[in-house]
Parts: sequence; C-alpha cells; structure tokens
Amino acid sequence: MKIAIMGTGGVGGYYGGLLAQAGEDVAFIARGAHLRAIRENGLQVKSVFGDFRIAPAKATDKPGDIGPVDLVMISTKTYHTDEAAQAIQPMIARDTMVISFQNGVDSADRIGAAVGMEHLLGGATWLSAAIEAPGVIGQYSQFRRIVLGELDGRRTPRVETLRDVLARTGATVELVDNIEQILWTKFVFISAVSALGAMTRVTFGEYRAVPEARAVLTEALSEVAAVARAKGVKLDPDIVPKTLAFIDDSAAGIKPSMQRDIEAGRRCEIESMIGIVVRMGNDLHVPTPVMKTAYAVLKPGELKALAQA
Repeated sequence: MKIAIMGTGGVGGYYGGLLAQAGEDVAFIARGAHLRAIRENGLQVKSVFGDFRIAPAKATDKPGDIGPVDLVMISTKTYHTDEAAQAIQPMIARDTMVISFQNGVDSADRIGAAVGMEHLLGGATWLSAAIEAPGVIGQYSQFRRIVLGELDGRRTPRVETLRDVLARTGATVELVDNIEQILWTKFVFISAVSALGAMTRVTFGEYRAVPEARAVLTEALSEVAAVARAKGVKLDPDIVPKTLAFIDDSAAGIKPSMQRDIEAGRRCEIESMIGIVVRMGNDLHVPTPVMKTAYAVLKPGELKALAQA
C-alpha cells in the first residue's frame, strides 16, 4: 500500500515507521531539522517494543511531490488541521482513504470539508509517543491501540483492508461500527488528562493517587462525558470509572502530548482539547467548571507561546 504520513511527529512517525518496517511504501511529510535528519540518517524509533530505524526513508515537505496515494494518515497537531487538509489534496485520487489520528473530535469534518467526506474513515489511537530529537521518535506506552470504522458504521472492503495492513505492524487494531462513540470515549480520557497534566505538570503516577487531584480528575472526566451525552453521543454508563481504571493501569511516567508541549514552551492543542469542551458546554447548557478553570489557567501561557513562535 502506498501511504503518506502527513505530520511525522510522535504518532505519525511511530505508526509510519512500523508500516515501513512491515514493507509498506511510506512517505513521511515533515519540516525543518526533523526533515533534514530523516533524509540524512533515516527515521529512528526508540520504543518499549524494540528500537528500529527506517533508512533510507522517503521524506519531503512537499506533498505534491509524492503524488496520489492509497492512504493519507494525518497526525499533525490539531491547530494545523485546516492547513494539512489543503496540503494533502495533490495526494488524493478517486479511491484514496484519509484517516486522522489526531486528538479531538472534529478533525474528520474539517478535513472532509476540504477533500470530500467520501475519502474519510474514522480513526482513534491510544499511544504515548513524541519527537525526542530531529529524526528520532520515542514511544513510551505499553499500549499502541488503533480503532477504525467507516463514519456511517458500514463494514466495507476498504476499511477491512486497512485493518489488515495496520494489524501487520504489531499494533492492536480493532474494526467497529460505532466510531463516533469510540472517538468520544477516547476524548473523555485525553481531554481530562491533558487538563490535569498541564495544570499539575507531573506524570500520571504522580497525581492519580493524590486524593485531591484524583477528585478533580474524576470531575473533569464527568464534565466531558456530560457534554458528549448532551450532543447525543451514546457513551457507556460507566465510562468514568472505566477511564479511571485505564489511567491507573497505565505506566506511571506517562504525560499527554499537550502537557509535553506546554512544559517545553511550545504552542499546544488547548482549543481542541479543552476550549472545545467549554464552548460546547456553554452551547448545550452543561456546566464544565473544572475544564473552564483549566482553560483559564492555561490560556495565558498559550498566548505567550504564540507570541514567541
């Protein structure tokens, strides 16, 4: 399968690397020093499942040079979604599949508006990975789970083919008919831990066992779930305790990518991870006091990072 990775960060670099290692024809789209390092030294992956290097690696900052592909995997930061959706258009042919492994819950609609919703598949991943240095991806979690589905719930040959291709990488891959529910289930988790991690600046293991912090985490999970239900999303009735159990079972040293960006003084995904919950809560008349507080606490730092970029 001919595959383009739009955004070779932690998620895109890791899964793109696995796909290339499995024998797929993968092109990595990156920028700056990261792109130069990949071109010169290949893509190095340091993973809890075993280190490897893709060398030589196809890499470019010009999607038009790649041409039409079978699959575009978008894994840019969410604040680059609209730019990425425009940039991938030269790679879209009649049967090209497009899947987003970004955080948040609105990427598919934004990308589909640019390239056509008929190309979009729904996708979610659970993974902790980041760029450690130019050309180097670190992968830290014991989980590397992917869930796929057609946005309308159908079971189609194309989504089954993609499942099989991704499964050959060694990742856990599931095919579902309720991808919207899955996306929101993940969002309940990632939105809440991004807020708590960014405010506390410590790891899962350092805040999840502190009673006061755990109570705030539980409330954040409940707020995001309440917003989803107000939108008509069918979530499991026990999603909050299930998500807490998942956090408890996760490696103690994990930090969400948004938290890592904030700690490094970089622009972060505050709008698509926290701001969207606040805005939807306001529109739907659902109280979100923890998420509003997180947004207020973190927004000044985001504005500073933007000003210095």
